[in-house]
Amino acid sequence: MYFKSIFFEDYHLENKRITLGRTLTETDFVVHAGHTGDFFPHHLDAEWCKTQPFGQRIAHGTMVFSIGIGLTASEINPEAFSKGYDRLRFIKPVFIGDTIHAEVTISNKSDAKNPAYGTVTEHVEIINQRGEVVLVADHILLVKKKP
Repeated sequence: MYFKSIFFEDYHLENKRITLGRTLTETDFVVHAGHTGDFFPHHLDAEWCKTQPFGQRIAHGTMVFSIGIGLTASEINPEAFSKGYDRLRFIKPVFIGDTIHAEVTISNKSDAKNPAYGTVTEHVEIINQRGEVVLVADHILLVKKKP
């Protein structure tokens, strides 16, 4: 991880970066359930899941989001602040043993209310080892303009 000052003017529409991957484990499922209190059988009961359409435990959507977005944190930009996420969607299920990575594309830039800043939107896709998009979200950043 490293710090790199990137100002509003340095962001270019359609620029893309791809993260490394991470394989999800049963431990991830159990730890996330403990952190969130979400002990639904869809995530933890292997025998019950065998009777369901997916046939196996599915990852918590919030876990896929947390881990997938965490993969994008390989660069720290001290000139930007996260304003949050819009249009978050869980597209496909993720299972124990799946490997996910993130692809981040600059999809929008606009001026902010404060003239010293601009707003940048990163479209984030979380993708599994089969090349399937499993989650999408738009990350909104408030980014300092060059002095």
